[in-house]
Amino acid sequence: MPVYQWQGKNRKNEVQKGEMDAPSVDVVRNNLARLRINPTKIKKKPKDLFENISFLQPKVTERDIILFARQFSTMIDAGLPIIQCIDIQQQQQKNPTFKKMLKNIKESVESGTTLADALKKYPDTFDDLFVNMIAAGEAGGILDTILRRLAAYMEKASKLKKKVKGAMTYPIIVLIVAVLVVAIILVFVIPVFQEMFSEMGGQLPAPTLMVIALSNFVKSKILYIMVAVAIFIFAFRHFYKTEKGRAVVDDVLLKLPVFGLLLRKVAVARFTRTMGTMLSSGVAILEALDIVAKTAGNKTIEKAVYNVRSGISEGRTMADPLSESDVFPSMVCQMIAVGESTGALDAMLEKIAEFYDEEVDQAVENLTSMIEPFMMVFLGATIGGLVVSMYLPIFKMAGMVAQ
Repeated sequence: MPVYQWQGKNRKNEVQKGEMDAPSVDVVRNNLARLRINPTKIKKKPKDLFENISFLQPKVTERDIILFARQFSTMIDAGLPIIQCIDIQQQQQKNPTFKKMLKNIKESVESGTTLADALKKYPDTFDDLFVNMIAAGEAGGILDTILRRLAAYMEKASKLKKKVKGAMTYPIIVLIVAVLVVAIILVFVIPVFQEMFSEMGGQLPAPTLMVIALSNFVKSKILYIMVAVAIFIFAFRHFYKTEKGRAVVDDVLLKLPVFGLLLRKVAVARFTRTMGTMLSSGVAILEALDIVAKTAGNKTIEKAVYNVRSGISEGRTMADPLSESDVFPSMVCQMIAVGESTGALDAMLEKIAEFYDEEVDQAVENLTSMIEPFMMVFLGATIGGLVVSMYLPIFKMAGMVAQ
């Protein structure tokens, strides 16, 4: 079906524009008339030459999904049918990839498929958590509430992810800049000093000889170094993609002195918030644990959650297997035990998630305050050491002249 771009004025004489799927211009005109919009321009949208080349199309972002859930919830709450809600979202959607996806979802729902099954066809956009919560909302007749909870959950999860990325980005950028600066000094600056010192003659200080030797090594082996780094990155990525490699690396990350503590707090916040959201939405606890394990993002955490699931299926509580995992703090296990005994596990999990969100904030601040002086010392010692080493012969010569 062709897509038409339209522009017109509403009852308040305000200019509005948008896009509409329709078999002809007359149908577009009639649809706009029903919306009490007087069209001033209607034209067929030109075809995108790259629409069938997937990697050239814009991706559906997390923000797109959050906005979709928020608007969908509002429209369902207002009493609009699901198909009409999807149709309105499709018409307003600016992302062509998501627009096409919503069109296919609407057609699936129109043919009798449930919304959850229609969303399940796009696992890269709608994960197991999203699909299962939608299924629970459809089954319980509380789809608007579920969509609100999903949007709130995704917003908080996105905020948490941004904080961790922000904490990791700063040291990585500084380290990359430092490596580039040192490489430039060794390859381009040191040889100039070396040529000058060779013309002067005389014995050079030991630090200067070491820096010159390092410069000569880097210059002569630069291609080998680059190839070795590329091979290491490729091998590491390949190793991390394997089941055993992922488990080893994830376990090491959790045991790191400073970053490990931050990652543990993030894992606890994500686990408790996801479990709390799913349980309060009516998802069965075993199914919820299965989904939480898959979305854990860390193999060690995933293994611990699967152990909890196995324990519950054998008749145990959630708190006991968690405390045996050595991943979750004892306070978290005790609070979960209280939540289970009082029958308010979902509310207790939400409280733990809120607490650990604040803990992550504090951990990120502490990490940033620790990294800044460390980076200053590292840069000063590395670059400053190179510069001083090259100026030592000049200082020595100046001292001899002064005598």
